[in-house]
Amino acid sequence: MRQRLITGIIGAVAFISVVIIGNTVFTLAIAIVASMAMFELLRMKRIRPFSLMGVISLCIMWILLVPTEWLNIVFFMPVSKAELFLMTILLLLALTVFTKNTFTFDEAGFVILSSVYIGYGFYHFLVARNLEEIGLTLILFILFLIWSTDSGAYFVGKRWGKHKLSPDISPKKTIEGFIGGIVMAAVVGGIFHFFFPIYSSITTLILFIVVTSVFGQLGDLVESALKRHYAVKDSGTVLPGHGGVLDRFDSLIFVMPVLHFFHFF
Repeated sequence: MRQRLITGIIGAVAFISVVIIGNTVFTLAIAIVASMAMFELLRMKRIRPFSLMGVISLCIMWILLVPTEWLNIVFFMPVSKAELFLMTILLLLALTVFTKNTFTFDEAGFVILSSVYIGYGFYHFLVARNLEEIGLTLILFILFLIWSTDSGAYFVGKRWGKHKLSPDISPKKTIEGFIGGIVMAAVVGGIFHFFFPIYSSITTLILFIVVTSVFGQLGDLVESALKRHYAVKDSGTVLPGHGGVLDRFDSLIFVMPVLHFFHFF
């Protein structure tokens, strides 16, 4: 627990510092973190990151991650993420033929889904942070909501948890913990909003908090399902006491696209 606490504090301070700095520093930091998360996901599948399939996976993830204007610099012409993504999918399908099916359709599906999961999740970090006026406050708000949800779910679940939330995926998570996470997020969110208001509507604020907390916990379960499927305890070992990068960012990369989809930013 002590190691977990120390790593958590150091990691939180470091990440918040990068968020505050913003601009290119934040973009590069997110690119590094996303690449590490992609490496971890590839290793779960027992794919070497610097193999052909690993490199293709990383390239697709980077296409979905980086700002569109960066792609225009690379390709020397206006090109959309959707166009590049479609071409890479066609390339992957062609590889199943060129490799005589040693690179299978199932593996192509894994590459595509993994790249979208990591790439678009972290891409929406960049979108939110680059919003004029509210970008920094919004990211900090989301971080505090996710962290408070995790804490509330852990402590309430440990103290009062009796009914399993999803025993086949994550046996330790409980319905009581799930509710406790939402309540803790509401308390922390209310305090944060008092000092740094983002939304003028209380209804919007409540919906934002509930959506962030609920889908953040769902994102955690999604990664738990991945780890259970590939029979690994943690996604990696880079963060002592916490596991891997994906273990720490699973909720965030799941909830960011959802918040964008519901037009919260």
